[in-house]
Amino acid sequence: MVTIETAGQLNAEFKEKEIVDVLRSLADKFAGKVVFTTSFGIEDQVVTDYIFKNNIPIKVVTLDTGRLFEETYKVYNRTLEKYQKPIQPMYPNHEDLENFVAEKGPNSFYLSVENRKACCHIRKVEPLGRALKGMECWITGIRASQSNNREDMQLFEWDGGHEIVKYNPLRDWSLEDCREYVKENQVPYNVLHDRGFVSIGCAPCTRAIQPGEDFRAGRWWWESNSKKECGLHTHE
Repeated sequence: MVTIETAGQLNAEFKEKEIVDVLRSLADKFAGKVVFTTSFGIEDQVVTDYIFKNNIPIKVVTLDTGRLFEETYKVYNRTLEKYQKPIQPMYPNHEDLENFVAEKGPNSFYLSVENRKACCHIRKVEPLGRALKGMECWITGIRASQSNNREDMQLFEWDGGHEIVKYNPLRDWSLEDCREYVKENQVPYNVLHDRGFVSIGCAPCTRAIQPGEDFRAGRWWWESNSKKECGLHTHE
């Protein structure tokens, strides 16, 4: 069973290791209990490439909220075609979603932060909980420079809410590092990245950013709070 001490031990063990070697070691150490969650953003496509092209036995899962961009589904399909590897979709609980939309309306997330977080919980957080159930190691594509909330993130962290160890292989990567990687390795990527979209989520909640804007400015742009998260990466 993993604990908060496990994260510290893994940080010490793997701090100087290459990503592909760490992934292989984790797949062996936590056999059958390692999962990578992808949203098909450019960072996640880098991690997917590491896993799939090296045939590392790590389960890959995506949260299909039902409100994704068409361009996201296209890169999803191109990824399946390129690697011929399975990606397990996780969908919202239909009863919770039906009740929420019936009560609040399809675009109620624009009306209040409370509504937006409730929508995120149904479409993303609850499905993630099911994806992580029974797992011991969760691999992410998040980077430290993506938001102020993530500046102090470690390579391995303990997520107390899900009682799981998180591995952030791209912690020290820049966005340009990711762009160079997908270009050099011919990795499918979301064309919205070429149109100013840096962080891509649900279509109604995501816009392109302008030069000089914060990386997260394109997510839930109608909210003033600088600590804008959907709840996937907020557990200590």
